[in-house]
Amino acid sequence: MDETLEGALDAARRAVDFDKNEQYRQAVYYYGIAIQLLQNLSTVPALAEKCVEYQGRIVEIQKTILEEERKKDEQETPPESQLQRCKFLLNQALDADEAGFKEEAIKLYTNAAELGLKAKITSNKKTKITNLVRHALDRAESLKGIKKIDIESILPSLPSVPETDPTGTLTSQTPSSFDSASLRPAKSYTHRGNSIHLKVTGGSGNYTEEEKRVLLHSSHINDHEFVPFMNVDLSERFQYAIPFTDKDGLLKLSPKQKPDFARWCRPEELFSEPKMVVGHVVDYYSIKQTVVSDCSLVASLAVSAQYEKKFGRRLITSIIYPKNKNKEPIYNPFGKYMIKLHINGIPRKVVIDDLLPVSRYNKLLCSYSNNRGELWISLIEKAYMKVMGGYDFPGSNSNIDLHALTGWIPERWAIRPNELDFNKDHLFETILLRLHKGDALITVSTGELSDADAERTGLVPTHAYAVLDVRKIDGEKLLQLKNPWSHLRWRGNYSELDMKHWTPALREALNYDPDSASQFDNGIFWIDFESICHFFDVFCFNWNPELFNYTYCIHQSWKAGTGPVKDAYNIGDNPQFSLEVQPDVTGTIWILLTRHITDIADFRENQEYITVLVYKNDGKRVYYRHDPPPYIDGIRINSPHYLCKIKLGHNHNKRYTLVISQYEKINTIYYTLRAYGTSPFILRKIAEPYKYEKEITDGQWKGASAGGCSNHIATFINNPRYQLIIEGSSNNNWLLVILKGPKQYEIGFEILTVVLNDPEATTAFKSKNSGPFRSGFVYLEMDDVPAGTYHVIPSTFLPGQEGPFFLTFKSSCNMQLSRLQ
Repeated sequence: MDETLEGALDAARRAVDFDKNEQYRQAVYYYGIAIQLLQNLSTVPALAEKCVEYQGRIVEIQKTILEEERKKDEQETPPESQLQRCKFLLNQALDADEAGFKEEAIKLYTNAAELGLKAKITSNKKTKITNLVRHALDRAESLKGIKKIDIESILPSLPSVPETDPTGTLTSQTPSSFDSASLRPAKSYTHRGNSIHLKVTGGSGNYTEEEKRVLLHSSHINDHEFVPFMNVDLSERFQYAIPFTDKDGLLKLSPKQKPDFARWCRPEELFSEPKMVVGHVVDYYSIKQTVVSDCSLVASLAVSAQYEKKFGRRLITSIIYPKNKNKEPIYNPFGKYMIKLHINGIPRKVVIDDLLPVSRYNKLLCSYSNNRGELWISLIEKAYMKVMGGYDFPGSNSNIDLHALTGWIPERWAIRPNELDFNKDHLFETILLRLHKGDALITVSTGELSDADAERTGLVPTHAYAVLDVRKIDGEKLLQLKNPWSHLRWRGNYSELDMKHWTPALREALNYDPDSASQFDNGIFWIDFESICHFFDVFCFNWNPELFNYTYCIHQSWKAGTGPVKDAYNIGDNPQFSLEVQPDVTGTIWILLTRHITDIADFRENQEYITVLVYKNDGKRVYYRHDPPPYIDGIRINSPHYLCKIKLGHNHNKRYTLVISQYEKINTIYYTLRAYGTSPFILRKIAEPYKYEKEITDGQWKGASAGGCSNHIATFINNPRYQLIIEGSSNNNWLLVILKGPKQYEIGFEILTVVLNDPEATTAFKSKNSGPFRSGFVYLEMDDVPAGTYHVIPSTFLPGQEGPFFLTFKSSCNMQLSRLQ
């Protein structure tokens, strides 16, 4: 508590100091931190009052900021920015017009005209703004009888700013003139990127109530809300009277940013021609990481951009909004952007403004593009950092980041050259085939390296590199990597410093000149696969979902108090699912388990190891961890994603049982189970048929009642005995009996039939037992149990083994339970 209070006091002092100096954005930031810390101590009335006071001051400051921005926008907005905003509105109006959204189009045309009329224009911009306003008003009039305005008669009366010397004038990114062709309505009004369309199989498209609760809970991430991305978001509003400011405030800076940080800037303050993408094609060479510790994200951006450029399909640029009629992301002079990220099981909407951190030398303190004025890298990073709690991000891995950016299926492939089951040739051939076909995005990461190895090799410890290319030439296996820092390269075999291996034939085959490359360090290098296996730790694959034809997902929660903490014995209470596939097809089913993360601390100290176990159990619930043994025994990992692959060969099982498993369950887990299949399948949660439950919690083997199993006839009869009455006349009841006891004992039980309500019941039995005696846990599940009276006798295997036990009875019909002895 002392540390929390001290932090709150420090934040409050900073907030007040910034407030007095009229540094309002910084004041709001620190007031927010003070409130967050004080709320943990809000049981103290005086501190709760301070929270209210600070919150009130934040509201006042925000009003002040908005008013200042409004005045600044009216008085100081450069003519080029006014022209850009007017053109942006007009393009939005054209798209809406073509799509038939009449009311929206009228509103946008009118807003464009109003903005154009208010613009403070120089004489050389007058023709441009006049044409824009005229076209906007003419089209609005044809849609809804708006009275024509004589633009020429109005423009002379509007105030103009003085001409500026050409060398000091900010130039506009708009064309020098607009003709009728450039103002035609767009051919389509869709902001969708190249979405992946897999057929949904195996269930309803509607969310259950539990799924809604799960997705709502998982929308609250690091104190902000990120709601599911829906079709209605495609018509998001991106234009405002003043530049947009994110209501969630400024992002928290990292310790490496703070010493050089000077202010937050909008792109128009830094660049004469801000653009989303320079040249309409993203360039992975231009991506540069700075002081933010997100090398895996930057590597992910690089491989996504490389895929987009190589295969001509929008991937990374498809997640940025707003877009133009060609589905290209565009610079928004109003400063608002929406990024679609795959977070916590589904695509989610992340709204940001375009304020970026800048140093005192006007250098961006975030990842950026070497193409001057290009914004897509900085804005995607900002959106992702917002979800992750700010620029003070500990980093993750490329599997997580690429899945968030693209929705492609993550898989880790550990490099273990000293282990017998590691097939490095198969790994290389997979990389070679899949990368060139565009089936996977691939990065590779180093593990821990000694200072000597890092200096000698030029490699960065625990660092992610983008895999840009892979070749096999004359038997030599080579990969081309990119360091997200855009400098510091490999110094070993096949580096630009290597004078031995770069033969003329190899240079020609790879179109690579090491002599030229040595003149400029851009962080891109070639390295042989043997060196990869020696110095690197893991490959991260993200697979294209379009490799599959069908998909289905379920969103669920697993309460902390359900089932044992460890899954060593009993997994009957674990979440379980039935997977049904067609018996006469071959192919694969991939199962992706995604644990939802709502707190950045989960990335820093994640101790929750999850996996998926697959059983050939005909889609029925599994209770014993190893009986039957799992068909696929998943490896528990502390990543948010775990991928399990089921290969369907000839004569495969028709039904499988999937079990969610965790090494040590401490907290309630929210998760998504998503299946991808090359053929149709049915995935459903295994429902329990039981409506009634009774439990014995005070059971005990003690003294004479510790009689042992039925092999010991003389003492067995002294064991505790319970009477179970299954009511009604039905003969097809479901019954589950569970016995738990000390793990150091082998335990079991018998069920004896005493009286049947229907003596002619065909499913009657004289006695049944829980099977072989087991350590600490046994069960018996029966269907078609006739109504009647039964006796249940729990026991240890040997006489004299004393200790407590618990008996649980679950039934599909009403029942009575009592102790006989």
